[in-house]
Amino acid sequence: MKIKKMKIDHKIKWKNKVRGVLLVILVLSIVYAIIKIINAPSEADQFAKVKSDYVLMLLQCLLGIFVMMIPSIIERKKSIDIPDSMEIAFFVFLFCAIFLGEVQDFYYLIPHWDVILHAFSGCMLGALGFSLVNFLNNTERLQFNLSPSFVALFAFCFALSVGTLWEVYEYLFDGLFNLNMQKFILADGTVLAGREALSDTMDDLIVDVISASIIPIAGYFLLKKDRAKEIAVAKKIEK
Repeated sequence: MKIKKMKIDHKIKWKNKVRGVLLVILVLSIVYAIIKIINAPSEADQFAKVKSDYVLMLLQCLLGIFVMMIPSIIERKKSIDIPDSMEIAFFVFLFCAIFLGEVQDFYYLIPHWDVILHAFSGCMLGALGFSLVNFLNNTERLQFNLSPSFVALFAFCFALSVGTLWEVYEYLFDGLFNLNMQKFILADGTVLAGREALSDTMDDLIVDVISASIIPIAGYFLLKKDRAKEIAVAKKIEK
């Protein structure tokens, strides 16, 4: 029992360490963004950052701190145990998206950085949606008997819905605060128009569709295999 408890504590400590490091990084980034907002010019030529760039950085960091608390709130309020590996992957994603992407300018420095993150988040959200509905499906208190196809469809729709809501968030905040989350302005100040201006959003949604389907499809076949084994065992018991 002691060995098992030590293993559990070790996992919890790792999760908390990753969360703590991310929190410190985001707080320091907020301080940095506030200082830059005060000193940065409102307008600049070509590659120089302006106040709106640091406002975006500040909003993303604040949102990151709020979002990173959601898993612990769900576990505490709803008594749902989210796998530690999934939480750590979630924290790593926030680090890559907010600190590396916005603070360190990876969106401009690394080709297709946004696409890579959307692919990662689509798989992660698909896994989360699959885990949640499968958890409910296996809970004895709830009389659910959902088919593998429904579980997979829910996971896919869940991941795609979150991805769509994120694009809505980007569009609204770009308009409200004159930001550039949808990357319709290039690093050199060129303002895109027409189909080119839509490419960032549509590329993100297409990647979300593809990546959000990977885990649910794999999970579907695993559930089908498990159901087949259960049926075979039940038939043997009846005989």
